[in-house]
Amino acid sequence: MRMTTIFAAAALAVLAAPAFAQDLVAGAAQVRDRALTDGTAWAVAESLTTEVGPRMTGSPAMERGRDWAVAKFRELGFTNVRVERFTTPAWFRGPESAEVVGPAPHKLHILGLGNSASTPKGGLTAEIALFRSYQELLDQPEGSLKGKIAVVTQRMPRTQDGSSYGFVNAQRTQGPREAARRGAVGYLVRSLSTDDTRLPHTGGAQAAGIPAAALSPPDAELLENLARRGAVRVKLDMQSRSDPKAPAYNIVGEIRGTERPDEVIVLGGHLDSWDPGTGAVDDAAGIAITTAAAKLAASAGPLKRTIRVVMWGSEEQGGSSGAYLAANRAEVPKMIVAGESDSGAGRVYSIALPAGSRSHPAMKAFEAALVPLKVVVRREAPQSGGADIAGLISAGTPFVDFNQDMSRYFDLHHAADDTLDKIDPAELSQNVAVWAAFLYTVANSDIDFRQLAKEAK
Repeated sequence: MRMTTIFAAAALAVLAAPAFAQDLVAGAAQVRDRALTDGTAWAVAESLTTEVGPRMTGSPAMERGRDWAVAKFRELGFTNVRVERFTTPAWFRGPESAEVVGPAPHKLHILGLGNSASTPKGGLTAEIALFRSYQELLDQPEGSLKGKIAVVTQRMPRTQDGSSYGFVNAQRTQGPREAARRGAVGYLVRSLSTDDTRLPHTGGAQAAGIPAAALSPPDAELLENLARRGAVRVKLDMQSRSDPKAPAYNIVGEIRGTERPDEVIVLGGHLDSWDPGTGAVDDAAGIAITTAAAKLAASAGPLKRTIRVVMWGSEEQGGSSGAYLAANRAEVPKMIVAGESDSGAGRVYSIALPAGSRSHPAMKAFEAALVPLKVVVRREAPQSGGADIAGLISAGTPFVDFNQDMSRYFDLHHAADDTLDKIDPAELSQNVAVWAAFLYTVANSDIDFRQLAKEAK
């Protein structure tokens, strides 16, 4: 079926729907169109990346981010603004360097991975054991890498949906521990990146008691070339520290419903970031999209249900999802639906709605409002909604998944190039328009995603 046929069918379905559904699509179209020309999201992203910058959990910058979030919510007219405090383990980068010392000297561009151990003072020098795939490392017996620095250079392919990240993620997150189990004294991994610059990409990893870092893609290839010629020796000098109970914060703001304020739609992005860039696509964009969408959803008149935006405070190093659930568990039965934006600022191209809900008049109205935005509503239910709503999902909260074009996302994520100039204002606005239309239709209808899912079984 052609895309235009799908969109036309959605529009015709609404014309045959009850009058209230037609009112919903008219209101959704109004907030959608307003979002496409509104500058709120861009202003929020610019403000966060400029006034705060990178925001590591437990750092002074994150405290500035917390204060920025409270002020921004109030500036935009949100109510019931609050800070939900918790503690979580956090890791902090110190001075770090790497170089090839034999057979020929080369400086290597690295970024330490979260939970990396420090090297001894003065650094650590050892021969490398290079593996062109993560499976090659896993195939090595315990003890076989004693005294060596393990290096994995498996590449990450570019995909629109970002699925390749899941295919290679273990080589960063679990690689250090697997290398240590086999006796390695250090670990280097080709950055989980689809770019070819000499900028490495950091990220979290399991604590393994050895220094662990991400290599820039060209430096990973340099080590491959050197290894083909014989033994290679590398020096690592990395310092870091950890705090098992670092302060962290989830910051909340609401647009209260007028008829059923205890029924809540939860959405948001994560306020924390890694430190090389300014955390623009990951995840100032998500903060900007969801905050602006909530504000715009209310621009067509009072909402019946409450919209709650959460700026989660420790996604990158973990903890915010569990902390939010613990602080709000009693409200879960009244949480209508949850969603998060944490895939950059690329255009939304498809949406997965909770099981059984697509035929509901409210969702038909939403689907019709998407026609000019060129977004497809998928037939299947969402499989995962994101790290920060994982706790809510486990507790039974219905959720949505808005799929963004991630073709370029992994050129930037966790790297020094994650800066504001990489956000396309038009694509950012398209995201806001999609979310605003969804929030408007859900907040002004009686849709019950839980009941519809039961009926669909």
